[in-house]
Amino acid sequence: MSNPRADRESDRTDEIAAEQTYVTMLYGKLDELRRYTTKRLTETLRQTGGTPQARTERDISTTMYTDKLTQLSAVEHGLCFGRLDLDGGERFHIGRLGLFDEDNEYEPLLIDWRAPAARPFYLATAAARDGVLRRRHLRTRWREVVDFEDEVLDLDAAEQGSDLGLAGEATLLAALDARRTGQMGDIVATIQAEQDRIIRAGMNGVLVVQGGPGTGKTAVALHRAAYLLYTFREQLTKRGVLVVGPNSTFLSYIGQVLPSLGETGVLLSTVGGLFPGVTATAEDSARAAEIKGRLAMVDVLTAAVRDRQQAPKDYFEIIFDREPLRIDRRAVTQARTRARRSRKPHNLARRVFRQEMLSALTLRVADRLGRDLLDRRDLDEINVELRADAGVNDALDQLWPELTPQELLDDLLSSPERLRTASRKHLDDDERAELLREPGADWTPADVALLDELAELLGEDDTKEREERARQAREELAYAQGVLHIMEQDEEIADEERLRVSDVLDAELLAERHQTRSDLTAAERAADDRTWTFGHVIVDEAQELSEMAWRVLMRRCPSRSMTLVGDIAQTGALGGAGSWHDVLSRYVADRWKLAELTVNYRTPAEIMAVAADVLDAMDTSLEAPVSVRTSGHQPWLRRVSEADLAAELPGVVAEELRAVGDGRLAVLLPPERLRELGEQVAEAVPDAVIGTRPDGLESPAVLLTVEQAKGLEFDSVIVVDPGGILGESAHGLNDLYVALTRATQRLGVVHTDGLPEVLGTLAE
Repeated sequence: MSNPRADRESDRTDEIAAEQTYVTMLYGKLDELRRYTTKRLTETLRQTGGTPQARTERDISTTMYTDKLTQLSAVEHGLCFGRLDLDGGERFHIGRLGLFDEDNEYEPLLIDWRAPAARPFYLATAAARDGVLRRRHLRTRWREVVDFEDEVLDLDAAEQGSDLGLAGEATLLAALDARRTGQMGDIVATIQAEQDRIIRAGMNGVLVVQGGPGTGKTAVALHRAAYLLYTFREQLTKRGVLVVGPNSTFLSYIGQVLPSLGETGVLLSTVGGLFPGVTATAEDSARAAEIKGRLAMVDVLTAAVRDRQQAPKDYFEIIFDREPLRIDRRAVTQARTRARRSRKPHNLARRVFRQEMLSALTLRVADRLGRDLLDRRDLDEINVELRADAGVNDALDQLWPELTPQELLDDLLSSPERLRTASRKHLDDDERAELLREPGADWTPADVALLDELAELLGEDDTKEREERARQAREELAYAQGVLHIMEQDEEIADEERLRVSDVLDAELLAERHQTRSDLTAAERAADDRTWTFGHVIVDEAQELSEMAWRVLMRRCPSRSMTLVGDIAQTGALGGAGSWHDVLSRYVADRWKLAELTVNYRTPAEIMAVAADVLDAMDTSLEAPVSVRTSGHQPWLRRVSEADLAAELPGVVAEELRAVGDGRLAVLLPPERLRELGEQVAEAVPDAVIGTRPDGLESPAVLLTVEQAKGLEFDSVIVVDPGGILGESAHGLNDLYVALTRATQRLGVVHTDGLPEVLGTLAE
């Protein structure tokens, strides 16, 4: 007698075996590509010497093969994660990159998840099948197929998934329940429909992605970067993509996502990392950062620059040709006015000022010698002598010095007199006192936006360098055109490689790469060039940026091709956004699009019920995202006296570490208590570290401020002193909301002198 259950299990085993055979074939193809690419790279590296054209060809080939190897290595895990069965009997496997059968007219073996043919894998539903009969989600461990989940998109099927319309629900929940590792993972195998629509949105214009905690904003932003690089590779290979995060901890956390998606040519940076040559290691007070971030600082900096364009009270005198030469204030102010009217940046207008002053000095010398006796040639000779005179140059440098942003800002912030002069219309005495610092002090992230503004105001006189670069560019373009011709004719280069080269490179790009450093990507070159403009900019935690920081980013992307990801309800910075309209109206008016993420994949319903009360207490119309799951763990509450907190907290942390097992625990504290309590816990609990350490996120337990924890997630979170978190910031409710929503499984709250009213649900 037939056993239906045994038959189903046998059928499932056969299906897994069939999928294993196919996946093994795909990995064989991947290994073959790796061997071939390694061979070509080795042969290229062995080539030495030759003509400049030959060296250019070698450098470009080296970059191409190195990039390809990096891509092939990055997709090792989860190479193939899905399958589509279509109405016409076709069957397509979906994965991290495209693989083709060269022996069979480049028949696709694996469809890149970003390709149009893969889109139904993420969007097809029973109501809108788009020709899909079955969607299969494969679960793999290394190169082994361990299980699969089928969705039959048939209106008559008994089960159509949850009421949230989740695709691959079992696979998604398994991924959500998995332990954190200290680094963010990609979601390429479990992208949901509302996420996919944002990922695949067009590149032009500003797209704002508003989403509450756990909605996958960061993952969507990173997958969007990978999608845009795939779809618009020609434009973006030339200009690059910039991904901006809130801090270096966050960048470390997301660092492996794009490589796992086969993309390595993206610059990850904070705003504080966008000024080449400056490392912003110091920290401002919250108030100082807010003041530096105000738009009024543009006027302060402009006044500081003008303050360095001096004129004497009455006159100035220099010794020329062993005799005194006097120039009155009127001549200096006339030269200064003409220089300012040129509307050039300070260092470029300096040339105008010097020319005017040298002309005035020439006439003074001519008057002394008897102007009527001199002709034009005599005047020109006097002018040349004045230009070469050290005393003259020193005097002109004092009146209109050549300045760097670092010099000017350091002078401004370390001089009460200069700061008062520049800011008298915009800052009061207390605000100026907040900004003052010692000369030569380390830079802060907020300083970087000021340095960038000063770089625009000051400019750089690079006339000779530009002329030389233009000459070199003409020569390199000629070489590059020859290189492309040679590569097109080379019979040893595979058709796939030739197609890739022609798709992503042209003669101008080849010339540009060789002129700088041909082994650098656009993103790497952009990191060393303050004036670089990117093809697309993605900003995570965008609600935290100050008005001055937005000016930096808008300069980096004049095309305004941007994706801004954030949550107004999580704004913690004093100068952060109150609304997206406030942020964008100055730059693009109403020409921006809003997309919302409404489903909470990270935060269990038990925790979100607590956090929702905090959101309701804010002055916002935002609604809490809907959680897709429960964890089975109710948030816990513990009261500890203030006197006993330092002694008892290590035990609480150790107890929670045991409960979370091999997961990751974060202890979130008010900034003023991080050092005091953090050191106590770190000394008593061997597995606990304070989060400023580079390896903090990979430790079993990490102690952080709420600001440091933004954008991160952990299996368990302990929020310490919620009253302190509320009281230490003007956006205390926002900070508490962030703290409560970092956990994927468990949440605990430790309080001392009374529980804040907004956490009343915990006490029930």
